[in-house]
Amino acid sequence: MGRAKGHDEESISDEALISGIAVGDEQASLAFVRRYQRRLFGLAISIVRESALAEDVAQEAFIRIIRHAAVFDPRRGSVASWALTITRNLAVDVLRVRRGTPTDPDDQVFLELMSSEPAPEEAAVTGSAVDRARAGLAHLPLAQRRAVVLAAMYGWTAQEIATEDGIPLGTAKGRIRVGMAKLRESVVIEEAT
Repeated sequence: MGRAKGHDEESISDEALISGIAVGDEQASLAFVRRYQRRLFGLAISIVRESALAEDVAQEAFIRIIRHAAVFDPRRGSVASWALTITRNLAVDVLRVRRGTPTDPDDQVFLELMSSEPAPEEAAVTGSAVDRARAGLAHLPLAQRRAVVLAAMYGWTAQEIATEDGIPLGTAKGRIRVGMAKLRESVVIEEAT
């Protein structure tokens, strides 16, 4: 992998880079970081909303990716989805730790999900998938939309949602479950058409 620089770097698959990282190839690690730094940072900033914090999240994501490259299983998904999932989970964890007050779903992330304007996270995932999810969210009743966004984007538990909204735990769980089912259904229907 010693020649993985410049133009040669672009022709190497993500899976090959992860394999190189798994055996300790520093050039593979550098190539992977160069390839994914904007995507991971873009996803992190779209969630945590602070540049310095997003840099920390992206850096920690790279550390975890490099540390766990040997356990990556291509049968479970692409390298990109694996790396973005690690980043998203870290960003949500950071929000959980930092959250001193409950986050209002009318904040910027919620509004961007409902907006038709492009958001930074669209650079990290397929635009059409974001459009389908946004359209699906728009068709959910407000209570279900709020529960789905708080659970999926902010990592809130059903108990936290129930407490914040002053509703029974079962109602919060139902809103999340039914909202996610409707969202999945609308995304699958739209993909099929």
